Amino acid sequence: MPILDQEPSKTEGDGDDLPKLPLPNLQDTLDIYLRCVKHLLTKEQFSRTQNIVKQFGVPGGEGELLQRKLVERREKTANWVYDFWLNDMYLNNRLALPVNSSPAMVFPQQNFRLPIDYLRFAAHLLSGVLEYKTLLDAHALPIDYAQGQLAGTPLCMEQYYRLFTSYRLPGPERDTLVAQESTVMPEPEHVIVACKNQFFVLDVVMNFRRLNERDLLTQLDKILKMAENEEERQPPIGLLTSNGRTEWAEARSFLMRESTNRDSLDMIERCLCLVCLDEASGPQLSDTTCAAMMLHGGGAAKNGGNRWYDKPMQFVVGADGCCGVVCEHSPFEGIVLVQCTEYLLKYMTGSPSKLVRAASLSELPAPRRLRWKFLPEIQKLISSSAEKLERLVKNLDMNVHKFYDYGKEFIKKQKMSPDAYVQVALQLAFYRCHGRPVSTYESASIRRFQQGRVDNIRSATPEALAFVKAMTEGKLSSGDTEKMELLQEAINAQTKYTILTITGKAIDNHLLGLREIAQEMKMEKPEIFKDEAYLISNQFILSTSQVPTTVEMFCCYGPVVPNGYGGLLDMRDLCNRCKHGSDSAEQRNGQMPEMHSHTKTSDKTPQRKSGQTKSQPASPQVLVRSSEQKIQTKKPS
Repeated sequence: MPILDQEPSKTEGDGDDLPKLPLPNLQDTLDIYLRCVKHLLTKEQFSRTQNIVKQFGVPGGEGELLQRKLVERREKTANWVYDFWLNDMYLNNRLALPVNSSPAMVFPQQNFRLPIDYLRFAAHLLSGVLEYKTLLDAHALPIDYAQGQLAGTPLCMEQYYRLFTSYRLPGPERDTLVAQESTVMPEPEHVIVACKNQFFVLDVVMNFRRLNERDLLTQLDKILKMAENEEERQPPIGLLTSNGRTEWAEARSFLMRESTNRDSLDMIERCLCLVCLDEASGPQLSDTTCAAMMLHGGGAAKNGGNRWYDKPMQFVVGADGCCGVVCEHSPFEGIVLVQCTEYLLKYMTGSPSKLVRAASLSELPAPRRLRWKFLPEIQKLISSSAEKLERLVKNLDMNVHKFYDYGKEFIKKQKMSPDAYVQVALQLAFYRCHGRPVSTYESASIRRFQQGRVDNIRSATPEALAFVKAMTEGKLSSGDTEKMELLQEAINAQTKYTILTITGKAIDNHLLGLREIAQEMKMEKPEIFKDEAYLISNQFILSTSQVPTTVEMFCCYGPVVPNGYGGLLDMRDLCNRCKHGSDSAEQRNGQMPEMHSHTKTSDKTPQRKSGQTKSQPASPQVLVRSSEQKIQTKKPS
């Protein structure tokens, strides 16, 4: 089974005809780096950093040596930064996947009146998954094209082909992204169904025929009955996958000592996906509780053990109508998850269930329960995993808030990019809460290039800082015209850096490449990467990404902190006072709830609360707090 922790293997539609990712000019990167960090440092810190950067970039110095090695690397590989980036972003990370890494999509709440209803929903959803997998197998997905800045460019599609064919294997120091692309082994033709913390093999192809929706319902009903048999019940082995990656790797090594466990692990690791049939999570069902349930399952006492976090796609169907998808993030970006999920929801809406009342009458062999042989060490590790997950659950304070006052149409009427506008609003919000700027990460797709993933738009620009200072410290001295000019300059700076990033000329991947190639060459770490400025500039208190959707669902990514989004209202009022755009009736009467944000932070400064807004259905803004994490914000296009 090939691995992907170095570079993804070739697949039709993966963008071989696209250009290679450019390698930025070394001096350009160093100049931009200094500009990005200057306003985040003291004068003394910046003076020291200037000297270090100058020394790194001198002709014939270590910077030029490392740059030449990257040039050579670019010539030999499809994407010079791919493996460096994948390891740094995901596989080297030792934190537990739930909450810390795995994002989720939350579906509209379902109204299941009878117990069989949620099995019908699961069967319909799984039927859609198999339809989508058929499109992937036939390489029939249409090519994605860039939207927003520099729209129309074709994008690399190879991430889609890892949705149902990959697995994150835990390791003691680094995980491995495994690809199921063997020409010897047959394609997997089963899914794993988790129910009451038990795992069952559901074959979706029998006698060379894909099971129809009626057959799927029959099998799911059998699984539900089998899971209720307490005499056959196994310990909640799935909790092990919620632990830290090193701890889970240790537990897996114990499991692998027994052939029964090896067979069960193999079935899970090679399955198409998981379907998690959850029990009701509690009396109060809301967007907030559903989002939390997707992120961590409610802990060991609820559905936390009814997961296998290493699989890229886990479809959660709760008996109480709480449904969604949890994904392991290393194989693909959020937009791929969104596109797949939108297809499934549209399939379920546009393709009415083919079930009437009865399940299938055909005689199908019963699904198989996965068995485990437990050693004393495993029992202890399950208990330890349960305790750690419980702490993670208790440390997460989550609230889903809907912002109705205005949306992207108002921003567009100001002739501003909604993406850039919201980024500046986040800078204003954070500055008001904490009185300081912070290093900010906004992920930007570089799928215009072969095997492209993302690079960083550094949104904490000097122009944004000038604007937020005028809006806070300079309320009396700065007039509206001056503030509006500063806002426009901040928007322009954000847009300019966005274009720089999506065209492969940003600094973060380049600096990462220089750092990692030095390590490969067994050089002493260059001073630029030991400098305090580098550490500060890479501590992304605000880490943001864009997740646009066209159907009623929302993305959540924990943990996050409410950081006072009243900045959006002040910026709207400023635009209106300066007559930049159309009349203000839209935001009074339009109720356009396109804004939804997800934010995480480690800052413990007391937070400003935004005002109460009207209550109408909308894509929600998801705000979550954890005392141990940084800010993560997701917003609309």
